Amino acid sequence: MPRNATKRRPAATAKQRALAAVEGLPADATIEDAIERLVFLAKIERGLVEIDGGRGVEHAEAKRRILR
Repeated sequence: MPRNATKRRPAATAKQRALAAVEGLPADATIEDAIERLVFLAKIERGLVEIDGGRGVEHAEAKRRILR
């Protein structure tokens, strides 16, 4: 049974998740730090959606691709 991204993520809007990520940064974080964090989290979310859609790559295949 494919994993469901909605089961993994809290029921929060994108705006709420972005605000939480920015609020979790240290007080001396720069705007660039905030942007980097948001891009990182967006990439993770996109990857989870791909995995849930059956478009993931098995670990052994990923390792094979990296090592060639």
